[in-house]
Amino acid sequence: MKRFESKVVLVLGGNAGIGRATAEAFAREGARVVVAARREDQGVAVVQAIQKQGGTAKFLRADVAKEADIKAVIDGTVKEYGQLDVLFNNAGIEGKNGPIASLGASDFDETFGVNVRGTWLAMKHALPHLVKTKGTIVNNGSVVAEIGFPDFSIYSATKGAVHALTRATAMEFIPQGVRVNAVAPGPIETDMAARAFGGLESLRAITKQTVPTGGPGVVEDIAAAVLYLASPEARFVVGQVLVVDGGLTAH
Repeated sequence: MKRFESKVVLVLGGNAGIGRATAEAFAREGARVVVAARREDQGVAVVQAIQKQGGTAKFLRADVAKEADIKAVIDGTVKEYGQLDVLFNNAGIEGKNGPIASLGASDFDETFGVNVRGTWLAMKHALPHLVKTKGTIVNNGSVVAEIGFPDFSIYSATKGAVHALTRATAMEFIPQGVRVNAVAPGPIETDMAARAFGGLESLRAITKQTVPTGGPGVVEDIAAAVLYLASPEARFVVGQVLVVDGGLTAH
């Protein structure tokens, strides 16, 4: 039997990168997957790819900066499949970055509105359903919440908040049988990382010197970690931030 047979998984920000890889991985393991994102064309493409491989998936459009969208996508998931077992809180933006003195309050509000408020709202609306299924939440954090990364003050702060939300919510809901954890990716080959490092080749060149494994990870590395945290094998893992960074933060 596949690990997520009969389970229903909602992937927020499932249209590309880590979200897409994780949605596809859950589907291969037997889950019925709902892909939610702002970009409908990309999200539909992910669903079609899953269906082509024999999986079950549905796309629902959602902007996590809007509470009504979050509630609608969670309610829509339960209406479609009758339950919710796993929430992967992956939707996020890098926002505007640069020297802290060059950033404005609107930059702060925009990035926190998606990365932190969106994560919090998704947990808030999903938890009543997850209590019923003794389900699990995996939030997407980042190593930049744990180490200093110049010119990324706002983004780093949002991910620090996600880690804190993860721990606090885990303690609040483990008595009701819901496990909450987070994954903290290091440098991964995604469009977002490429933008941050000035291109994919620059990302590879820099991480060749700074990451002990000799380069960036790939989206499948994070998908595997998310599936572990959501699986029965991680039943004793609660309120943790699993760092997946090729050893970057170990030295």
